Amino acid sequence: MAGVNVKSEIKPLKRVLLHRPGRELLNLTPNTLEELLFDDIPFLKVAQEEHDAFAQALRDNGVEVVYLEDLMTEVLDQNPDVREPFLKQFIEEAGIRTDRYQKIIFDYLNDNYPNNKDLVLKTMEGINLTELHTDKSNSLVDLVSEASKMVVAPMPNLYFTRDNFAMIGNGVSINRMYSVTRNRETIYGEYIFEYHPDFKDVPQYYSRYNTFHIEGGDILNLNEHVLAVGISQRTEPDAIDALAHNIFNDDTSPIDTILAFNIPNNRAMMHLDTVFTQIDTDKFTIHPGIMGPLTVFEITPEGDGIKVKETSGKLESILETYMGHPVELIPCGGGDRIAAEREQWNDGSNTLCIAPGVVCVYERNDVTNAVLEEKGIKLIVIPSAELSRGRGGPRCMSMPIWRED
Repeated sequence: MAGVNVKSEIKPLKRVLLHRPGRELLNLTPNTLEELLFDDIPFLKVAQEEHDAFAQALRDNGVEVVYLEDLMTEVLDQNPDVREPFLKQFIEEAGIRTDRYQKIIFDYLNDNYPNNKDLVLKTMEGINLTELHTDKSNSLVDLVSEASKMVVAPMPNLYFTRDNFAMIGNGVSINRMYSVTRNRETIYGEYIFEYHPDFKDVPQYYSRYNTFHIEGGDILNLNEHVLAVGISQRTEPDAIDALAHNIFNDDTSPIDTILAFNIPNNRAMMHLDTVFTQIDTDKFTIHPGIMGPLTVFEITPEGDGIKVKETSGKLESILETYMGHPVELIPCGGGDRIAAEREQWNDGSNTLCIAPGVVCVYERNDVTNAVLEEKGIKLIVIPSAELSRGRGGPRCMSMPIWRED
């Protein structure tokens, strides 16, 4: 299955990208939570057990699981000349600006991590000043720095593989992330889609070097012809404009309509997939806060450019119009306000559909899960006590690479 093929949110999932939470979570501290976009510190051992259960549940249902860290390792193993430029770029993007520290960190990583898998995991984990064993008498910075200080910040959000690059039909958007702390995550996508034999020929619809932010949680493949993108806290309209131009200029792409949903700018609805996700041909889980009128912009090709038309209406009628059949919206928490707020906080409507009517859900959202079962949805329930502390559900933790047409 070389290349990518994702023209739906619900067609049978055959290949998916994950990242197993690693030692980067051990470098979260109460003082860095806000900067690193966490509300709490997950217990790594349990988070890994939960993530392994998620991966195994996918395998048990016929899905091939590939890991971000393994793809990047394969790039370095197969292209030895890439290791040095990757390391230098990683160090530069980590904010290391002085020649002295660039050399110290390069030598530390290159000498202590000859195995490429270990190196990749270390770049994700971050580097503590105490690891470097520098001569403090040579630098005022070293003398005044705390004894234990992260000189290279960790990337704890990496287990949310949905956001940093997104499959769109047979192409990919390599995203520019909203926050500085997450923008480094896309460096792995840059190398995978440049060098990995499975992915180097995939059309690229967006570049991590573009000016404007866009994240994968805001990108939903409604069907072969219609793409939905959220205008949100983390995705700017300018980025959607550029994405639309690139998709429409690709003669191989069947997408002829992009719907830009203007959603509230807040943490509870940070991405479009926290607002609604498709779970069957005619069913969606939704955030109850999105029941009112919505503003949606229809983007279509016109000549060498695009045409944008504003429309408004309820989510149900908008989806019915563009999908061509009636749909049913199932609110998180079953309509109970307290349950909805609690379970939305733990991503009750952020489900991963692996086939029509078959979805992965977090165990803890039992009110929403009971409603879904009543609606005839088959649930693959995964443990979530620690994974949920990162504020992302099964859809956030997965990037489909291949769905059957």
